[in-house]
Amino acid sequence: MAKFDKADLERRMKGAVESLRSDLGGLRTGRANTALLDPIMVEAYGAHTPLSQVATVSAPEPRLLSVQVWDKSNVGPVEKAIRSAGLGLNPINDGNNLRLPIPDLTEERRKELAKLAGKYAENARIAIRNVRRDGMEALKADENKKIISEDDRKRAETDVQKLTDDMIKAADEAAAGKEKEILGK
Repeated sequence: MAKFDKADLERRMKGAVESLRSDLGGLRTGRANTALLDPIMVEAYGAHTPLSQVATVSAPEPRLLSVQVWDKSNVGPVEKAIRSAGLGLNPINDGNNLRLPIPDLTEERRKELAKLAGKYAENARIAIRNVRRDGMEALKADENKKIISEDDRKRAETDVQKLTDDMIKAADEAAAGKEKEILGK
């Protein structure tokens, strides 16, 4: 078992929160947001390539995304990838560019997206708690190996718990903000 490293625990917990924020950024709220297309992979040059590496995505209007494909031969695969991404977007092809009108969200779809945001947040909380568990186990192992005293272990466990609470609070706040944005409240 590795020696206890608070900085590593903090880095891993922050990583879980950042991953959550990234996932939430990809959820549609009815406004054009270039992050919506970030997770899309395109079959280009014989490999799965992130959309951002074959095209430029911009939001010229509040309800429209524009995808400017750099290589004309990739326009078809990019259009196919966007259609099959399950985002409910239908690209309009005009040569090298794809225009993506953002449709209004139905109340049912808003609720689904809010539920998905909650699921993402729960996954982040689980990841944070797993990191806490690793830290607590490392502390107990260090105490058993006589690297630290019982008092040091208890103090460090209190620090780890405080860090865990702070990170879970950050994850909850991010998810609550996104749910509020999705539901338009």
